[in-house]
Amino acid sequence: MTQSFDPHARLEQLRDAIRHHEERYYIHDDPEVSDEEFDKLLHELERLEAEYPDLVTPDSPTQRVAGRAVEGFATVEHLAPMLSLDNAYTEQELRAFDERVRRGAGAGDAPVAYVAELKIDGLSLALTYENGKLLRGATRGDGTRGEDVTTNVRTIRAIPLSLRNGPAGRLEARGEVYLPRANFERINREMEDAGETPYANARNTAAGTMRNLSPALVAKRGLGAFIYQLVADHGPAQAGHSGNQRLADAGAPRTHSDTLRALAAWGLPVERHWRRCENVDEVAAFCAEWADKRQTLEFETDGVVIKVDDLALRDKLGTTAKFPRWATAFKFPAQQATTTLKAIEVNVGRTGAVTPYAVLEPVKLAGSTIGMATLHNAEDVARKDLRPGDRVLIEKGGDVIPKVVKAILPHPEGLPRSDPWQMPTTCPECGSALHRDEEEVVWRCENLSCPARIRRSMEHFASRGAMNIEGLGASLVDQLIEQGLVHDYADLYHLAADQLENLVVAPKEPRSERAVPRKLGKVGRNVIQELERSKSNDLWRLLFALGIRHVGEKAAATLARHFRSMDRVMSASVEELQTALEIGPVVADSVRAFASEPVNQQLVEKLSKAGVKMTTDLSEPTAEPVGPLTGKTFVLTGTLESMTREAATELLERLGAKVAGSVSKKTSVVVCGSDAGSKLEKARQLGVETWDEQQFRANIIKD
Repeated sequence: MTQSFDPHARLEQLRDAIRHHEERYYIHDDPEVSDEEFDKLLHELERLEAEYPDLVTPDSPTQRVAGRAVEGFATVEHLAPMLSLDNAYTEQELRAFDERVRRGAGAGDAPVAYVAELKIDGLSLALTYENGKLLRGATRGDGTRGEDVTTNVRTIRAIPLSLRNGPAGRLEARGEVYLPRANFERINREMEDAGETPYANARNTAAGTMRNLSPALVAKRGLGAFIYQLVADHGPAQAGHSGNQRLADAGAPRTHSDTLRALAAWGLPVERHWRRCENVDEVAAFCAEWADKRQTLEFETDGVVIKVDDLALRDKLGTTAKFPRWATAFKFPAQQATTTLKAIEVNVGRTGAVTPYAVLEPVKLAGSTIGMATLHNAEDVARKDLRPGDRVLIEKGGDVIPKVVKAILPHPEGLPRSDPWQMPTTCPECGSALHRDEEEVVWRCENLSCPARIRRSMEHFASRGAMNIEGLGASLVDQLIEQGLVHDYADLYHLAADQLENLVVAPKEPRSERAVPRKLGKVGRNVIQELERSKSNDLWRLLFALGIRHVGEKAAATLARHFRSMDRVMSASVEELQTALEIGPVVADSVRAFASEPVNQQLVEKLSKAGVKMTTDLSEPTAEPVGPLTGKTFVLTGTLESMTREAATELLERLGAKVAGSVSKKTSVVVCGSDAGSKLEKARQLGVETWDEQQFRANIIKD
């Protein structure tokens, strides 16, 4: 007898399986199924829920991402106040905290056990679960009331919509939402590729993202979360409570370390480097260890949170009006220095964006000499009231480019300040009036013939990630433009060897007396050879090299895979462009606007007639990669001596491998060049196989 289909049972099976695999992937970084297998489960769930809409539940994995924006955030009250932490900046202050704890506990000279946790540099969040189901997510706000950001919280894959074997009743799990380093760097690369001002730091970007009214954008950013505190609802909040208010059942955790284990067992993300320390000496050692190791982490941390482990002792110690007496935050030394702001100059980018930057009296910071720093935009300069001649504090954190934090006032030497800096009203390169859209903070030069725009565009066109034309650097580009030899990209392919051999080029930034203007000679012939070689580059490189606003390397590759030829890209409508995977309305509108300009149509035609490749060899989106490395996932880190990382990526993909940007237990091999960083450290922690460049060549290139 055929057994009847039970949609309710199958839906529950699918939801449980998807929740399990989400936890393995987003929390434990140890997936058990391929992306394709996971997608099949999710698609089956979506299909069944469409057939049986009455069986859709609020905690279903399909209910994470909403495409529509919400109108605003309501304020909600926390179960108990979310207090701030007192800070300790030195080991002496850390030991003073320990003395206060032991005195309050009446412990005398007996040691007190603590739990040390890395302090996540993100946005505080309170998650309310009722009978194991996610009910609400709220920001810290003023500590008593916060913003209800539930729609955005549901998009964060690391946060479970339902707890695994969680306790009955209502509880509040507190933690931090953060933006992983890799995602922050990706977002800023996309911003720069689009000619927009990059974000200042990951923390502010995460905070701004959580307060965004579009859950779809929040989902795209790829936020992470860590949970570190548990609050149970058992009536009115008590001011002196430990922050881990007792759960009703007798098996509730009695220590903070047990609480962290319980949170993890319920499927909540808990940062794995926490450590139970038997005394303050072990706490100090933990702080010293991570002050050096923090750059290897995938997230930003600015210190260590130290908490008394015994929850009963916490209750005894209580709180002050502002801080719990049983916890403190040890802050890592900031990577800062002071110097003189010599001038504020502006730079014209290839999209016409005109951005200010600081010219500094050179100063040593974090092992390098700093002579310039980012100022982001004119509003940032005005807000900080930075003026030439000021003594300024500069900081270098996780960002590669240092930033100016503030002016040090009054001037240490008593010197009067200069007048407030004003953003230029005209382009410093061509004299055209600068314009700014109402919705932007960036001023732009709209002159397409601006020498600076052409120069930056040429440099981008020749860059390693684009057409990869070695030797076509800033100095040569300057001379080509000044001599009138090139006016657009296509003109590069009409240059003759003798023209470049006899061209006199002056070094951009002379560093010795030998750096004098001279003819290119053999270098000129090499550039012609590089130009000839670049004609055979894949279509995705050309699409990226053209500098279409909002089209970075990934979007260029997606367009190439989907449309296969430049003709199809140029003729595609906005609607057709959006049929390509991950191409949204912003990119589609930008590509369509570029393709609609007659001057751009002529440029593409000139490039085609010059012999530049207009098609792709990338596999089609639906095609499965086939080759000896099919099923293998590689990660590249550091600098390879014998080839670029882009060339290594292309080689691996041609052999069927997937090349990922981050390391997980799913990674097959991490290929490490010189100056390999946090990815190498993570590979070692996870036991992932690593190859140096010699091993890579022996195993893959076999030369």
